Amino acid sequence: MGVVVVGQVGRDVALRTERLPDEGGTAPVLERLERLGGKGANQAVGLVQLRVPVSLVGVVGDDAQGAAMLAEATADGVDVDHVVRRGGTALLVTHVDARARRRLFEDVPDSALLTAADVERAAAAIDAADTVSVQLQQPVDAVLAAAHRGWRAGARVVADGVVDDGAVDELLATVHVLRADAKEAELLAGEPVGSVDAARAVAGDLLGRGPEVVALQIPGVGDLVAWPGGDRTYPLADVETVDPTGAGDAFVAALVAALRDGATPSAAGELATRAAAATVTRLGGRPELTRLTHRRP
Repeated sequence: MGVVVVGQVGRDVALRTERLPDEGGTAPVLERLERLGGKGANQAVGLVQLRVPVSLVGVVGDDAQGAAMLAEATADGVDVDHVVRRGGTALLVTHVDARARRRLFEDVPDSALLTAADVERAAAAIDAADTVSVQLQQPVDAVLAAAHRGWRAGARVVADGVVDDGAVDELLATVHVLRADAKEAELLAGEPVGSVDAARAVAGDLLGRGPEVVALQIPGVGDLVAWPGGDRTYPLADVETVDPTGAGDAFVAALVAALRDGATPSAAGELATRAAAATVTRLGGRPELTRLTHRRP
């Protein structure tokens, strides 16, 4: 028993400079990182750091970069037996300036996206999992295949993100935990979710459509975690943000780990908030959660 993470795997390149150069100009790079990345891989690594056994379902290229990403994930302790190899490896280039303003450049070929057939090939792992965490930025047929498979197998299904309007109800009917960042929450609500009251109303609607726990990011405020009969708001952590990349992935990893260990939604949200805060203080989306602990009230 363990967690299956279904999501993106790629090569991350992160660059930090004081500013973007003017047209035709240059800017010295203050810090540079190149390593395993992608939302699915980041979540899987975070879970391993929290001492949770993890299998990853994703795609890397049939190239040198893909081999390197698989080797790094294996060294991290992630089971990559269900990572498919084909085409070219996705490349994710993040630029961050001195004010922690982030720009992302993505080269994600179609071959690097999951298919329903890829999910089906991982059926044995999903059927044996106690939790299936699905990154919703993948194609909707693959997302729904993973959520349905996990639901039928009796696993806790965690969904991170949002899907097209036509698939929302079908997805929510199979999901136990839903996490959405500020932009995703706006898409779900059809309007900006800029206050605690607005987030509480959106979360209440979503809880009535299937999930047992809903976590929504509120821009400039923090996060709201809601469950039937209650909710809790977690203010933004008082830390210096170097790079916001990966904060949501760390949040989901910690939320999954805590709930899996029997924590209440309130306590799980506390650990998730601390995980996100620990991640934004460093360049790159890779989490560093090995020192995180949580209470189980």
